[in-house]
Amino acid sequence: MQFEWPEELIFMKNKKAEQKKSTTSMAGKVCVITGATSGVGLEALKKLAQGKADIIMVCRNEEKAKAIREEIQKKWSVNIDIVVADFSILSDVRKAAEEILANHKEIHVLINSAGLHSTTRVETKEGHELVFCVNHLASFLFTKLLIDRMKESAPARIIQVNSEGHRFNGLDINDLDWKKRFYTGLRSYGASKTAQLMTVWELADELKGSGVTINALHPGDVRTNIGSNNGWLYRCFLHNVTWHSLKNPVISGEAIYYLAADPEMMNISGKFFHLTIEEKPAKHALDRELGKKIYDITMHLTGLRS
Repeated sequence: MQFEWPEELIFMKNKKAEQKKSTTSMAGKVCVITGATSGVGLEALKKLAQGKADIIMVCRNEEKAKAIREEIQKKWSVNIDIVVADFSILSDVRKAAEEILANHKEIHVLINSAGLHSTTRVETKEGHELVFCVNHLASFLFTKLLIDRMKESAPARIIQVNSEGHRFNGLDINDLDWKKRFYTGLRSYGASKTAQLMTVWELADELKGSGVTINALHPGDVRTNIGSNNGWLYRCFLHNVTWHSLKNPVISGEAIYYLAADPEMMNISGKFFHLTIEEKPAKHALDRELGKKIYDITMHLTGLRS
């Protein structure tokens, strides 16, 4: 008798499965990627460059981005623009979008890869809880500001780099900034990724018939520096213990490239993928009634609706 994985544990099977890859050229495609100077974002950047895409790097550290651009362009002769923005500041997100729209008439792919994990509650300059702001509010705002240009450039694809960490949940519609509850890093991370997934379903419905698709993916259990903003004990455990059980982030870049480039993904939208395998998210992330409320609140918090 063949073993059947419980639905809530299917991600454990999927992470061991053979993943799909794409060799489709991205020549002539304009791709925007956030968080492109490290980890998952950097690996996606390398694959896009290998695929001959024109790339817009959105990142905090301009000097680091310039060094990466130089290294990439020595290997692959591609156009790479750099846009500087701190995604913990929503006004920065707006400025970044304005700069891109002013300088680029087409956007074919948007990859929202910027993200973080924090073991302590931090409040941004604009009064938001840091993790919720960077992982959800900023990526949502950035997407909405660029979405009309993507419709004009269709076919186009939006990829939200999400996480199996959404299964930690932690989302409380009455306390999104963790002012009333005891803060834990896993729960706050789960809340941000749950909110992001919920708005993917709503955006997918909005985009039907536009030629623009939106999907989310877990980028694999890979070695990245996410959480390096935390204290020395966390960083020590991350690099000396956790990393030994994680995979090379190259697999993340390959998966993102598949979702961004492969013809099989042309008309697929509103889905969650474990790397390249479609997967059902946790039950709480599929609550469409709550998701519509999160969408409306997010529109308000990002200043897109008064």
